[in-house]
Amino acid sequence: MRKINEIFYSLQGEGFHTGTPATFIRFSGCNLRCPFCDTRHEEGTLMTDDDILQAVTQHPARLVVLTGGEPSLWIDQDLTDRLHRAGKYIAIETNGTHPLPAGIDWVTCSPKDDGPVVLDRMDEVKVVYQGQDLAPYEQLPARHFFLQPCSCLNTAETIACVLAHPRWRLSLQTHKLTGIR
Repeated sequence: MRKINEIFYSLQGEGFHTGTPATFIRFSGCNLRCPFCDTRHEEGTLMTDDDILQAVTQHPARLVVLTGGEPSLWIDQDLTDRLHRAGKYIAIETNGTHPLPAGIDWVTCSPKDDGPVVLDRMDEVKVVYQGQDLAPYEQLPARHFFLQPCSCLNTAETIACVLAHPRWRLSLQTHKLTGIR
């Protein structure tokens, strides 16, 4: 059984896959307590893998995004294998503080100040910008680096930072800007 906050179909709103149709599996609970977190993820329903697969396969998108809360607290090899057998491409949005099962196709690490990153593989780093030094994040083993305004409140400052640090790309929360889920 896995604690699920919600499963829904929408467009990916952030990072490399922005604008891509996706089924989101939002897991409940997180090991960190970030003051800027925009997701209420404490509540949830216990679901079997069969229940999760049934919900996911109701939607036409190949992309499945494991998000939360912190999805690494709930996922394992069995779930990723079953999603792959269903023809899904698996992306995860994680704070990076727990190891991940093998076979996740795309890893987005969004590190937080109060959690050490233990991942040795990630495709993108997505940092919520609050004026912090970017140098430590640039040491992470990623191919793509995204800087995101904190809840759309410091966009001008984030743009200025990206212009000063061209290794980084701007990531806006387009789902919030367009009014979609």
